[in-house]
Amino acid sequence: MKNIILALLCVGVFTSSSFGQGCVAVRHMSCSVGTGANSTSMMHPGQWQVSLGFRSLHSYKHYVGADYQPQREAAGTNVINDSQSFDLGVTYSVTDRLLLAVNLPLNFNYRTSLYEHYGNALTVNPAQKRFGTMANGIGDARLTASYWVLDPLKHMKGNFSVGLGLKLPTGDSKAMDKFHRRASDGSDYTIEKPVDQSIQLGDGGIGINLEIQGYQQLFSRTSLYYNGFYMSNPRNVNDAANVAPDKVVTDEMVRYMSVADQYAGRVGLNYALAPKAGIGATLGARIEGVPAYDLIGGSDGFRRPGYIFSIEPGISYSTAKNTFFVSVPVATQRNRIKSASDWVNNKHGDAAFADYFISATVTHRF
Repeated sequence: MKNIILALLCVGVFTSSSFGQGCVAVRHMSCSVGTGANSTSMMHPGQWQVSLGFRSLHSYKHYVGADYQPQREAAGTNVINDSQSFDLGVTYSVTDRLLLAVNLPLNFNYRTSLYEHYGNALTVNPAQKRFGTMANGIGDARLTASYWVLDPLKHMKGNFSVGLGLKLPTGDSKAMDKFHRRASDGSDYTIEKPVDQSIQLGDGGIGINLEIQGYQQLFSRTSLYYNGFYMSNPRNVNDAANVAPDKVVTDEMVRYMSVADQYAGRVGLNYALAPKAGIGATLGARIEGVPAYDLIGGSDGFRRPGYIFSIEPGISYSTAKNTFFVSVPVATQRNRIKSASDWVNNKHGDAAFADYFISATVTHRF
């Protein structure tokens, strides 16, 4: 039984705070059901579960396609994103199979670069000065209904759930900050404009989220877990300008920021290290990304599509009412694919990625 409980914990910890690596902005979306020793699959009607997720990442490595661009770091012109995110989740068990959940992220994003301010070239930025912008606040909320397909009381060794939900545009998709400019006489002044898409708090769209998650006991102490989601964003673009007000718009297709689809998935094994103590270890693989073209609606606007494939080790601990899980996904493949505008203009943009990120989730049931 403890092995199954730990497997359920690994299923549930696919929290929204776990996604997004650097400039490829996979925002706070995920399977929204709860976690832990008293996982939502084992909740009784009328019970509640609260969860708090945390994610921290530092992205700085540039890629064009799957090709690493080390010259950006060597020259000091790489973009650096630092993100710390919290995700509060509340789950209510309507029946032992039907669950309702609400999730609200809180983001603290900071970005430094040269190109967004004075520029990368020595002719316009002789001192190679780097400046920062930030966006802090709530992100896009999610409302989700999920249903365990098999009766949890009859299928303790293996089950899966499907979920359908909405992402609401509660996060600011037009967060502003000051950007530095260098006058012809060398003096500094600033302009105000929307921050980069990768650190925006929301995307401005109402999304439709489809998710699946499940587990299966394989051996006495070993279980398989899997989960994933695809979030469709029908809106084409939002009202956040991609081009600075002091720059000339040369491509109408990317005048505004795109409202992009998102996806992610995980699969792995859980091993009960100390079943009586509620301690387990996990090892899995995960993928997360942004497609170049949306499933529904247009794909105009500026976006950095791509994906990150990672190996994810983790450790879990559970008690009667509380659970804790921490993992450190390590990127093994990063790919900044071509966007719709890249294909039209016969070019290939870049994106910065993290080497790894830290993800932790704690839950309590009552």
